[in-house]
Amino acid sequence: MIIKPDAVKARHIGEIIARIEREGFAIKGLRYLNLTTQQAESFYDIHTEKPFFRDLVNYMTSGPVVVGWLEHDGAIDKWRGVIGATDPKKAADGTIRALFGSSIENNAVHGSDSPENGIRETKFFFE
Repeated sequence: MIIKPDAVKARHIGEIIARIEREGFAIKGLRYLNLTTQQAESFYDIHTEKPFFRDLVNYMTSGPVVVGWLEHDGAIDKWRGVIGATDPKKAADGTIRALFGSSIENNAVHGSDSPENGIRETKFFFE
């Protein structure tokens, strides 16, 4: 998972971490860092050809982020349920994005969309 620049700037790190713990996730690692352009481009390389790619890279490098390695039975589905829809306006009440996101672009957190991407993304930050 990633706590994105908008949520870091708004000082929601503690609330999001507390929610992670309440939901029963094991936190195996946390890092506070500023992504370089190269790191953001590499991390989001599956979106390279999409029209929003450059804006996404610029956003993810606009301020510090917190990356986390989380474990839980069915972690991907569990986390995606906790964070809610990509668009905070469509996210279920009480989800992280409904609480802390302001737009599709500034939606507070990232979550892996498959076990394969979860492994790849965890290795990206923690190996």
